[in-house]
Amino acid sequence: MNDGPVIVTAHVDARSATPAARLAAALGPGPFACVMLFISPEADLAALLAEAAFDAPVIGCTTAGEISGEGYSEGGIVALGLPAAYFAADILLIPDLVAIDSEDLIGRLIRARQGLRVLRPGWDHEFAFLMVDGLSTREDALTAALAAGLGPVPLFGGSAADGTRFRETFVVHDGRALRNAAVLAMVRSRCRVKVFNLDHLVPTETRMVVTEADPANRTVRQINAEPAAREYARLLGKDPGQLDTFTFAAHPVVVRIGGRHHVRAIQQVAPNGDLVFFSAIDEGLVLTLAEPEDMVAHLERELAGLAIGTAPEAILACDCILRRMEALEKQKYGAVSAILRDNNVVGFSTYGEQLNSMHVNQTMTGVAIFPPGV
Repeated sequence: MNDGPVIVTAHVDARSATPAARLAAALGPGPFACVMLFISPEADLAALLAEAAFDAPVIGCTTAGEISGEGYSEGGIVALGLPAAYFAADILLIPDLVAIDSEDLIGRLIRARQGLRVLRPGWDHEFAFLMVDGLSTREDALTAALAAGLGPVPLFGGSAADGTRFRETFVVHDGRALRNAAVLAMVRSRCRVKVFNLDHLVPTETRMVVTEADPANRTVRQINAEPAAREYARLLGKDPGQLDTFTFAAHPVVVRIGGRHHVRAIQQVAPNGDLVFFSAIDEGLVLTLAEPEDMVAHLERELAGLAIGTAPEAILACDCILRRMEALEKQKYGAVSAILRDNNVVGFSTYGEQLNSMHVNQTMTGVAIFPPGV
């Protein structure tokens, strides 16, 4: 039985009049289990949410760029509808990331999963999709708390963003724009799904030790007992004054956890020469400098490798802002964008990604959705 495309998407300019109504008209009548909005910080968020144009639960977040039917795009709003013919969803709000009640959260997750199983007993595929305030610095604690209640359900997600401004980030739930919060969609589907995470970074032999840090603020003050930014620049053979977002994208550092290397991406240099990171950092951590493979060839290969007998019909993805910055810096933006478009990828650029119990950086993480019956 074919009930149309497995996901439905629409894209409008963030500054257009009545954007929600235009998106709802483009998505069509549904019905939808859930509608997701990926919203440029250029949008009038209050006006968008005041329209209440969707006849479905609506969640979303602000972005550092969108991924639409055009590939990479900016200054827009992307809407994604999960048709009720293929999906059932239960939306959970985590309203206060500073005071996460782990026991209550675990109970809510278990009830949500059981409820979806009762609602759609013949559907065998599940995933959880998370959007979280990207300036909260609470993603690590949140994913750890969620992991205890998710059981075998794979989780992926992205940290809401604010372009390259790093001032304010929002998640959207029930017509409200929220900070210090997260929204989680527990999803059950009759389509086969595959949660994935990829990066194109190869560790080098250059290592450094964090010798002074402020973990609560994800700040490193000293590396190898030297001022952090100065020592990082020295290892790269650069002047500290040359460090910028493009440098951090091209020369990330990684840590080894559970047999794999995970990026600890640098966000910016503080005025005092400290390095501010996108994810958890602590004293004594050994950081390894990494160098990127060719991101175009790598992305093409990895997305092709997602096929399970047949190619995914659609991919919902969270793609780190540093990947977009690297594509710009290396003049590969158009080529990466074309690969995303050709593989039916939709989503947003993030301030970090979540995969199961971990908060990670400089990756693409997402879910590949296959046609029903394959």
